[in-house]
Amino acid sequence: MQLFRPKIIDTLKNYNKAQFYKDAVAGLIVGVVALPLAIAFVIASGVSPEKGIFTAIIAGFIISALGGSRVQIGGPTGAFIVVVYGIVQRFGINGLIMATFIAGILLIIMGIAKLGNVIKFIPYPLIIGFTTGIAVIIFSSEIKDFLGLKMGNVPADFISKWIAYYQHLSSVNTYALLTGAFTLFVILLWPKITHKIPGSLIAIIITTLAVHFFKIPIETIGSRFGPIPFSLPRPVIPGVSLSTLQQLIRPAFTIALLGSIESLLSAVVADGMMGGNHRSNTELIAQGIANICSSIFGGIPATGAIARTATNIKNGGRTPIAGIVHALTLLVIVLFIRKWAAWIPMATLAGILVVVAWNMSEIGNFIDVAKGAKGDAAVLVTTLLLTVLVDLTVAIEIGMILAVFLFMRKMMQSSSVELATAHAEGVEELLDTSKIPEGVDVFEINGPLFFGAAYKFKDAMKVLEKPSRVLIIRMRHVPVIDATGIRVLRDVNKELKKNRRKLILAEVDSQRVISELGKTRLLFQIGKGNVKETFEGALKRAQDILDEPL
Repeated sequence: MQLFRPKIIDTLKNYNKAQFYKDAVAGLIVGVVALPLAIAFVIASGVSPEKGIFTAIIAGFIISALGGSRVQIGGPTGAFIVVVYGIVQRFGINGLIMATFIAGILLIIMGIAKLGNVIKFIPYPLIIGFTTGIAVIIFSSEIKDFLGLKMGNVPADFISKWIAYYQHLSSVNTYALLTGAFTLFVILLWPKITHKIPGSLIAIIITTLAVHFFKIPIETIGSRFGPIPFSLPRPVIPGVSLSTLQQLIRPAFTIALLGSIESLLSAVVADGMMGGNHRSNTELIAQGIANICSSIFGGIPATGAIARTATNIKNGGRTPIAGIVHALTLLVIVLFIRKWAAWIPMATLAGILVVVAWNMSEIGNFIDVAKGAKGDAAVLVTTLLLTVLVDLTVAIEIGMILAVFLFMRKMMQSSSVELATAHAEGVEELLDTSKIPEGVDVFEINGPLFFGAAYKFKDAMKVLEKPSRVLIIRMRHVPVIDATGIRVLRDVNKELKKNRRKLILAEVDSQRVISELGKTRLLFQIGKGNVKETFEGALKRAQDILDEPL
């Protein structure tokens, strides 16, 4: 299988006019849907609105043209709001552009390294935790515009932000509050009328016209940011200092990780909706190229957008042509109706993002995980709190470490070491009625023999007050062994040899374990004659050793 093969190559082989019509219609609809979201996401990220549209055009086009999914729609998403806002606050726009550029390179490396399938194994509680945390932050970031509060810059810190809101509650703009509430009302009720046209677009049209023609005194995109530029910016890579570049590595990695997770989740959802089969590594490489190109044109991070991808599928899009049409639709909007886009009320965008935050929170899934295993709940809550109160990068790092330690704990709990002797109670059942001669000790290891479980074996060995001449270790239920497990077996073998005793390994069924024993020369040290395929063979070898004179 080729490492990089865009889906567009295969989908255009039997392409026809009927499918082009469906793709074109779907692309037009998704382009219209993407406009308010692209603007809302970048404004919430602390960036001017045109950068969101440029990102949706450039990255959206590349993700569709080069991606590994037939129907993926790319562009700015809510998941990046927290990261982008933090980078802009610390390093400015140039720092964001460089972080996006580096993230693009990392995504390409991840694709070339064939990490597309590995990313799917990131713990589910971790994903739900930071996704819900992002939703909480998006919601809290929109309170100022939703209520029309007259205040300066909103503090970045979550607690300080709500304290500032409380202190400025007396400055609520009733018109802004009604506009935001009307937006929520339309978005929530419009699906009962039709699913073809999104309620967010209807809310934008109505509120924009009302604010403009009735001169309603609330803030708009134009009053805050000025007019939207007429054309795409010139490509440029801004220079940053070496020290700044080093500091940008961590946020760039977060962008790459978030982008890979969201894009592949979106591709998986799309496969389920239409019975497709995406190419994960091709998708990662395409995402990397898209982010590099987006940053060169002054854009922000982009990834596959689940909601827009689902809208594409529901409206008949089945090939990358739909995504390309979506990008061209946004380009036409920028060129011809940018003046009207500047009239959009900030309260309307806040209302849209409040709904986005609610949908992103996945509150039902959050509650299910929280009610589940204590370990999963710990990862979930820890990731959520760190995302909201500290930093998303820290949340992912600590969440992953906590998840790994909890997984190790489960693996240790699944591993056990049993001692059996000729006089032990229950020996017949444990060893399948086999007879253990005097002078032989038998241990059975169940589960992976790795560094987390090796201490159990050491502790089990201590129970032997007077070790016998032969020690048999049954390994029929040991699927894997690591360097620590090898070291424990080597130490046991050395100690036995020192006291003129023998070690026999029985029923080493796993080829992986056999391979590790061979590569570390432990098989040679123990002696191939002392490694038996069956327990009966091990007992026979033990009897031969007992018959030998001391």
